Amino acid sequence: MIREDLRNVAIIAHVDHGKTTIVDEMLKQSGTFRDNQVVEDRVMDSGDLERERGITILAKNTSVHYNGVKINIIDTPGHADFGGEVERVLKMVDGVILLVDAAEGPMPQTRFVLQRALELNHPVIVVVNKVDKPDARLDEIGDEVLELLLDLDASEEQLESPMLFCSGREGTASFDPYTRGKDLKPLFDTILDHIPAPEGDAEGPL
Repeated sequence: MIREDLRNVAIIAHVDHGKTTIVDEMLKQSGTFRDNQVVEDRVMDSGDLERERGITILAKNTSVHYNGVKINIIDTPGHADFGGEVERVLKMVDGVILLVDAAEGPMPQTRFVLQRALELNHPVIVVVNKVDKPDARLDEIGDEVLELLLDLDASEEQLESPMLFCSGREGTASFDPYTRGKDLKPLFDTILDHIPAPEGDAEGPL
């Protein structure tokens, strides 16, 4: 049985490339919070140590509803010390969003987490984040990500992964690096189009 009303996706990236911030915006724009609700930044980093250090240590699951589909999103640690947590999470999802900082480009941990996702044959959505940074290298980032995919022996489908250009802080996404988006709708639509619906037997044993 295919659950067309579900999508399971993990956000993977090098530390501090903006995963938690973009998940915050996805929650806000999907109507998860009330209009008058006060929401603190980095709502997914709930642990005291995570808030103190500004990093994600434990993978966390949240979900948003978009166009009648429930999108389960797992925010994964980007720090190399918590790589085992990332590997466990990737076995629970049907695709990944690879986040890359528009200025820094792919970093060592980007390579590590992407390699694990490719080995599981997951479809990939590439999100170039922080396009609003003054030192963003929009002309080069796409080539650098493609080179990384080639280097890691990505399949033909994975080499043709959709690429979006986002500002997690502004909550915008666009398919054109030089056209600023209005909201994250292009990202939500790409998740529904590109990440397969999960298969399972609701009547089967656990």
